[in-house]
Amino acid sequence: MAVSVQMPKQGNTVEECLVVEWKVKEGDKVKVGDALCSIETDKASFDVPSTAEGVVLKLLAKQGDLVPVLADIALVGEPGETAATAAPEAAPAPVASSSAEPVQPPVPAVPAAPAPAAMTAAGSGQPVSPRARKLAEKLGVDAAGMAGSGPGGRITSRDVQKLVDGGLAPRATPLAREAMAATGMAIGEATGIGGRARARDLVAIGSEKAPPASETAPEIVPFKGIRKLIADRMIQSLMGHAQLTLNSSADASELMALRLAVKEGAEAHGLPKITLNDMVCWVVARTLPLFPEINAVFDRQAAAIVRHSRTHLGIAVDTPRGLMVPVVADAHRLSLAELSLAITKYAEDCRKGTIRPDLLSGGTFTVTNLGALGVESFTPILNSPQVAILGVCAIVDTPARTPDGGFRFQPRLGLSLTIDHQIVDGAPGARFLQAVAKGIENIRSSLALAGAS
Repeated sequence: MAVSVQMPKQGNTVEECLVVEWKVKEGDKVKVGDALCSIETDKASFDVPSTAEGVVLKLLAKQGDLVPVLADIALVGEPGETAATAAPEAAPAPVASSSAEPVQPPVPAVPAAPAPAAMTAAGSGQPVSPRARKLAEKLGVDAAGMAGSGPGGRITSRDVQKLVDGGLAPRATPLAREAMAATGMAIGEATGIGGRARARDLVAIGSEKAPPASETAPEIVPFKGIRKLIADRMIQSLMGHAQLTLNSSADASELMALRLAVKEGAEAHGLPKITLNDMVCWVVARTLPLFPEINAVFDRQAAAIVRHSRTHLGIAVDTPRGLMVPVVADAHRLSLAELSLAITKYAEDCRKGTIRPDLLSGGTFTVTNLGALGVESFTPILNSPQVAILGVCAIVDTPARTPDGGFRFQPRLGLSLTIDHQIVDGAPGARFLQAVAKGIENIRSSLALAGAS
């Protein structure tokens, strides 16, 4: 009996996963636990293990496909079975709630209409599908002479996209293509929308404006996969929250002095390398329980605001796959050294793609830091369903008045707090920002009090 392997559910917020690579092919023998494929969410990458032993009868998704969670992705059965004859075991039907709508009977299948005859590429006599022709016209690509991968050498839409993605086809308007064919001119500097060449951009081959023969075409990166998943979440966050950013700063003199002392002590005694960001996160984690309206999430389904007395701190991490946010649970209970070790470990796991899925959800507040890149102020985007996020900015020397009426330069750390103005008013947000700044300015006292308690 064949068994269906499903796309696993990776956390409560993940709805679909990207199939990055199949590690098996149809006909391969597998055991329970063998990796079938690697997948990505908008947060991390994972391997999908086989849930049955036998032969891979059918792969039900292709590399690059976005597959809903719990959807079938492969059939594993007995040797000698075929995908055409195997009847996969059905997964247990979910228990319907009392409010669920009645299940509709299946709709009878309607025979598909015969496919239209393939058109041909202009001037080549080569068959080209209607979809490929439409895509070629949209992208400004001449399909004539293109290698087709379809039956009988038919040009498909995938052939057109592959040619453009590989930078092998010039992107030009129909008028520009006609002019090139009639005059033999080449594309100089493309000035059209999306890098497309217009007729006015054509130059004589060999002229000063003509591009060198060795110059490569612009890189065209398909907007899909992990990048698209992250983009969708950003748009959903902006559309679902009334985002307001408050900007402030804190005197970083004590923070920098403590960082220098800790660094020297760490090198001498083999202690963890505590960063300025670790210190700021420690202050934030200790401050949040005093501001439950900030340390909260918005439960849309229940139409309720869930305020927390414990800090589960999300730390934004820049990775080759994009932005990831691991969560340090009960961060307010950790010492500075413990928090620093946790942040370092989670950041490394995120960059390696080995972070556990359960560590990427459940946060009550997030800290994101662009200060190391010299950013003095920015607008952090809320990590939904959280109602606030703190952006840590660069330390800038700023003139400050001295007690004798003069001025001196004072290092000040920029802080940018974004709140959901549906849930949090400006005044509570400002008071929280003020408390964080005060904690940073008096971090030695805070650490001493924490140690005493």
